[in-house]
Amino acid sequence: MSSDIPGVLKEWEVLEKEFVSLQETHRLYMQKLDEVSKLQKSFSSSISHQKKSLKDISHSLRKCKKGISDEEGKYVDDILSQIREWPNTFHEMEAFLPKKNGLYLSLVLGSVNVNLLSKQTKTAYKDEYEKFKLYVTVILLVLASLCLFIVSYRFVDAVLNFLLVWFYCTLTIRESVLISNGSRIKGWWVFHHYISTFFSGVMLTWPDGKLYQVFRNQFLAYSMYQSFLQLLQYYYQSGCLYRLKALGERHNLDLTVEGFQSWMWRGLTFLLPFLFFGHFWQLFNGISLYQMSQLPECVEWQVSVCGLCFLVLFMGNFFTTLAVVRHKFQQRNQAKAKSQ
Repeated sequence: MSSDIPGVLKEWEVLEKEFVSLQETHRLYMQKLDEVSKLQKSFSSSISHQKKSLKDISHSLRKCKKGISDEEGKYVDDILSQIREWPNTFHEMEAFLPKKNGLYLSLVLGSVNVNLLSKQTKTAYKDEYEKFKLYVTVILLVLASLCLFIVSYRFVDAVLNFLLVWFYCTLTIRESVLISNGSRIKGWWVFHHYISTFFSGVMLTWPDGKLYQVFRNQFLAYSMYQSFLQLLQYYYQSGCLYRLKALGERHNLDLTVEGFQSWMWRGLTFLLPFLFFGHFWQLFNGISLYQMSQLPECVEWQVSVCGLCFLVLFMGNFFTTLAVVRHKFQQRNQAKAKSQ
């Protein structure tokens, strides 16, 4: 044993030196973190100053535009054109700065900083969000099929509805984090997840009975179609986003959504019939539940509330999709008019 002591002592000396080096690395790391924190505050203050100055000079230029020569007017228009582009740059800069959480994240997570500091970390979080959505959608499709064709127990239905509540609730949190990190998710496609969370919670509390059994198969078939549609959208939207990002036409944190956005116009218009069919199925569900709520034997409040949720989802999805299609047609007509 004594013959091993020199070797052990030598290892200890090496380990001790590595520990001293580790302490020095930690000191440098903490110093750099402090420097980064100070730089973030200074940078954030500079952006706020720039925004205020930009607003003031924009207002002054518009006032001075009256009564100047054509050459000066053209110069002012060029400046105003540049000013309109700067807010996008500010938005990209602020995506890497700590900011105060919105109301929803503050209620759920408190004041914890959710801003990710590097592009790689942001992209990794976005990819994890997409994978989460894909995997859970597959599970929901399998479970809805199981409930519709094989199992008819209220307990299994409750498991499906609980999974839907958890899924949509988790999506709202993750989407809020992505928005804080610069993702440009359109308002309705975020808000409809809040409605879906509330709706799934109401479905979870709907007691078993005659009216529940009447609506059960219709709801399960709708859930299957929605899961299938989400998988279809994920498959084609992710491919389209990959091509557009490679061409520099889309942002790295753009996401697949359960709807139709302007960037999908080229190559994904074939999805529109599937989307509109899903929208009108929501309308059909809403009308069916409204008719059920008028029956004398209807005593469950869940019937009318679920019907209202379906109608809100239909109106939001349908009119948002319609607005995107109308906007793209207007852009196409304007482009044709300019080319002529």
